[in-house]
Amino acid sequence: MMPIPEELRKVYQRQGYQFVGSHSAVKACHWTRKSLRTGGAEYCYKQRFYGIPCHRCLQMTPSLGRCLQSCIYCWRAQPSDLGIAWDQIHLPPEEVEDPDFIVEASIEAHRKAISGFGGNPKVPREMYLEAREPVHAAISLEGEPTLYPRLGELVEAYFKHGFKTVFIVTNGLRPDVLANLEHEPSQLYVSVSAPDEETYKRTCRPLIRDGWKRLMETLELLDSFSCPTVLRHTLLPGYNMHSPEGYARLAELSNATYLEPKAAMSVGYARYRFGYEEMARHNDIRRFAEALAEASGYRILDEHPPSSVVLLSRLEKPIRLC
Repeated sequence: MMPIPEELRKVYQRQGYQFVGSHSAVKACHWTRKSLRTGGAEYCYKQRFYGIPCHRCLQMTPSLGRCLQSCIYCWRAQPSDLGIAWDQIHLPPEEVEDPDFIVEASIEAHRKAISGFGGNPKVPREMYLEAREPVHAAISLEGEPTLYPRLGELVEAYFKHGFKTVFIVTNGLRPDVLANLEHEPSQLYVSVSAPDEETYKRTCRPLIRDGWKRLMETLELLDSFSCPTVLRHTLLPGYNMHSPEGYARLAELSNATYLEPKAAMSVGYARYRFGYEEMARHNDIRRFAEALAEASGYRILDEHPPSSVVLLSRLEKPIRLC
């Protein structure tokens, strides 16, 4: 039995999550499915920017239902959305499962999630068989991965199982965990969705008192990583889509390899917090990226309009990881 409330479990099931053990899950993302349906003609920003094969991406979380923030733009169901009580922060030590088990079970869950494509005549057979053997793990599906205490071991376990690249996406509120990772990912994302503390509290709604302070500690830590680092700015007009100079100061603090301003999407449970008409359009994100480039000294390298995301860096071109 999953150690989460039954109401939340049912929501995850309806949304297509495949449970892995007691605190992890897998879900085949929109772009993986679209890439398979179109024979690779359509794909996500990770393939365009970094060479990650979209149809061979496994998207997972080792911390299902747990996070240190309650962001306005988050698509996940939060306890307040369902009217239930739920400890979102703590993963009891006795529930922590082995990284090798999680990796092996997540691969099987991923295969189950895409099994229906095997009988679709529009999906090239070779492409489907490749999709069953993922080479990229995105530890970013839902929840906060640094709440899983064996995160570095999990990254290492994916590499040991033949994965070529592993991404971690974190909200940056556990700098202690990031400072002590036993194994770095191929790329580390930090969600930085506010240019200042006031905006941060209004948009990201931290569940701990010192969230902004912890985030700043993480940004100061990023320059010590050997792998590329990314500041992801998920932007929503009326909340945090202002002060590009403030975001530029945070880029300077972190010396991140990349900046990725991206539109917040009214999907999942985010639909109950803001509507489609309140979202930024890609042209809005592009204009914001131009202002951010001017303020920060980073240059625009690329963009992916279907995802409403723009890539900035001080590099001449992005590092191809696959």
